Amino acid sequence: MPAHVVVGAQWGDEGKGKVVDLYTEFADVVVRYQGGNNAGHTLVVEKDGVKDKTVLHLIPSGILHAGKTCVIASGVVVDPGILLGEIDALRSRGYLQDPKQLLIAQNASVIMPFHRALDLAREASRGANKIGTTGRGIGPCYEDKTARRAIMMRDLLDEASLRAKLERILPEKNCLLAHYGADTLELDAVVVELLELGERLSVYIGDAGQFVNRQLRLGRQVLFEGAQGTLLDINLGTYPYVTSSNTTAAGVCTNAGVAPNALDGIVGITKAYCTRVGGGPFPSELDDEVGEHLRRVGHEFGSTTGRPRRCGWIDAAALRYAARINGMTGIAITKLDVLTGLDTIRVCTRYVADDGTEYDEPPMDAATLEGVTPVYEDMPGWREDICDVREWDDLPKNAQRFLRRIEMMLEVPIVLISVGPARAETIVLRHLHR
Repeated sequence: MPAHVVVGAQWGDEGKGKVVDLYTEFADVVVRYQGGNNAGHTLVVEKDGVKDKTVLHLIPSGILHAGKTCVIASGVVVDPGILLGEIDALRSRGYLQDPKQLLIAQNASVIMPFHRALDLAREASRGANKIGTTGRGIGPCYEDKTARRAIMMRDLLDEASLRAKLERILPEKNCLLAHYGADTLELDAVVVELLELGERLSVYIGDAGQFVNRQLRLGRQVLFEGAQGTLLDINLGTYPYVTSSNTTAAGVCTNAGVAPNALDGIVGITKAYCTRVGGGPFPSELDDEVGEHLRRVGHEFGSTTGRPRRCGWIDAAALRYAARINGMTGIAITKLDVLTGLDTIRVCTRYVADDGTEYDEPPMDAATLEGVTPVYEDMPGWREDICDVREWDDLPKNAQRFLRRIEMMLEVPIVLISVGPARAETIVLRHLHR
């Protein structure tokens, strides 16, 4: 059963969208398996001779390829208004002309207006202890899913079910909103809004789990796309500075309803350096001119929020952890071109705590990780422009040495190297084959 997973190996924003877009050429079905519209995947493709930029938040990154089916699995939390906005924007530009190209799981949880309001109100109440939430309602929606009181996509097609659930849920939510000093919501207005959204989305809603498993049984190539990154996993990340879902490859099974033995390959995505958005530990962070170089040249501003990303050297210790827990069979390096022009490139190989304790992998306790000092290995940089390079042998020798060193430390082969934002600006070392 040919199935591959593309997973973030850092704190998100690694360039998964571009990699999924590239690999979709070899896939029949692309499945987004977790997260919500707190993720943003940026795709740059050439259209009519011009580089065309697309930012997606919920729809899988394979949607720019005609004839491919894109699936939003049950593990995703869906803001129906945001989703419709994406659909309308894609259709206006000539994409997604066939409704059968998109399937939304009928049991995916819906991000409600009160989820967004609570997310913003809670974050504001934390003051200096903010965790860096995007305020999109992701966490509160997952809370309701875990508490067995979620509104699901299928409820938007059934007024009686929707109203009955909201009559039970909304009074409590309004009490919480009032506690935080936020505006409360009126039942009928919420019902009307959601039914209108459901009517427009009804053509896309169906049994996603059954569809994906049927495709696997038929021998179709299925590509699973994660959001955020390994170190933000709710169970395995730098808690409490994490997202609210399972971002690792194991999340495919529980969030898309696929058996573990269906997964043939797991490709981890990492930048040639490292970034993080929001609060939380970041051992290799740079608060100097090199960090500013990475931010400026790499255009490191959140595609969802616009927030400037924190930048630092690549962290091989964290990547080693990500490779282990995801079972990576390959790694893709993005934004290698951003390092061009730096005389020295540093690689964080491990950490040392104040008491002398050494860590080859990051301790998944935020307080402990905050207190470590990174240990670096320095490598010579390069000044040659690499954006037009398409073959390994044409890369500068120092770039090759840097990549081989990363490969050696992770004990995972590099399968793809991105040397620019456009689809064509890529060195593919291994393809996904049928």
